[in-house]
Amino acid sequence: MDRDPTAAGFAFADKRAVVSSEDEVAVERLARAMGVDGIISPGADWPVGVAARVADRLGLAHPIDVEAASLATVKTRQRERLVAAGVAQPRVFGPNEEPPVPCVVKAADRQGQRGLTLVVERRELAAALATAAEESRTGSVLVEELVDGPEVTVNAISIDGRFVPLTVTDRLTADSPAFGVALAHTWPSVHDVESAARAAASAAEALGISNGPTYTQIRIEPDGPRVIELAARLGGGHDAELCEAALGVDLNGLAIRCALGAHSVRVTVPGQPPVGGACVVFLVPPEGELTAVHGLDDAAAVDGVRWVRIYRRPGWVFGPFRRGADRAGAILAVGSDREDALERARRAAEAVRFEIDAHPA
Repeated sequence: MDRDPTAAGFAFADKRAVVSSEDEVAVERLARAMGVDGIISPGADWPVGVAARVADRLGLAHPIDVEAASLATVKTRQRERLVAAGVAQPRVFGPNEEPPVPCVVKAADRQGQRGLTLVVERRELAAALATAAEESRTGSVLVEELVDGPEVTVNAISIDGRFVPLTVTDRLTADSPAFGVALAHTWPSVHDVESAARAAASAAEALGISNGPTYTQIRIEPDGPRVIELAARLGGGHDAELCEAALGVDLNGLAIRCALGAHSVRVTVPGQPPVGGACVVFLVPPEGELTAVHGLDDAAAVDGVRWVRIYRRPGWVFGPFRRGADRAGAILAVGSDREDALERARRAAEAVRFEIDAHPA
């Protein structure tokens, strides 16, 4: 189900419902009517809680319980639990504290950079707080220190309490005002993979996540990794597809099996990966109304490119680049190493041309 009638998933579905996945009443009504065997929110945060609560009321097997889902989707609660467990993370400033600048202001219950601002000068703080409060479902805002360092993502699956890290990728991000938006995910990471995986495992344990996928964003500082946030779902940037390209592990399939309560879920990480490097590179369009996209066949023909995806159809108007939703598409490529994969993906990206009407009527 999706509120967007053009959602890509509908092409693979036997049945579809054009309903928001955040509409909990509608999700439950549909699940009851369909007599479903399982429910999953694979790539969006808030519906993770919806799925857990509906599964609980319907008596369905589900990888995480309602409490863990709440901790995974409400950043204020997640921060409190990670502090209690001693997991290293950014410092959070209370409403009566004066945060240093630069600092990060975010809505406590949103994802995809909604309500997220990097505050560089103190005069920007009030506007950032107002933006975060407006975007938040509850008006709840977090003000955190800016952790300066490279960012990695730990994509993992937990099976009966055993945390299995799969791909640890470097997250190459955009500058402000698109702070936090990924421009590429590259594998393997050039940073301390083992310490990042340990930090992600500690976070998952602290939040009570013993089954199912997790997507943990981590910043690497000289004194060690710090957990920026953990989501109890698959990564929304084609992370599962990158995992399959890099390791041959079907993370999408594992997530679905966990959602069905499959206690016999097994995962084997190959000692010798099928490729030396893999990456996802995102396409950033010019502003204006999309009229056509050219060069897709040329991009797909670049050696090592597994696929090229365009997210929007002609008629879509691209605004300023600020959020992940402002990206126009992505390219998945593999190579002999990460730099080779990245070079191939970028070469393919150069072949893609967006025809834009900069002044739509």
